[in-house]
Amino acid sequence: MNLEMILEYLPVLLPIIIIEWILAITALVHVVRHPHYRFGNKVVWILIVLFIQIIGPVVYFAFGRGEEE
Repeated sequence: MNLEMILEYLPVLLPIIIIEWILAITALVHVVRHPHYRFGNKVVWILIVLFIQIIGPVVYFAFGRGEEE
């Protein structure tokens, strides 16, 4: 993969990368601040959010988030 190819796809990839970072940071902040989860524990959700890229934060917000107090 050469530099020209990377620069060609950069306008498409950059917004996706930015959205993924914002979603991951938001999910991590939520995991750290809230003690209640429907499934698993804090360590499991941090690993899921960090290592499963864009799908991990979506899975956390859809299934892992516990009740708000």
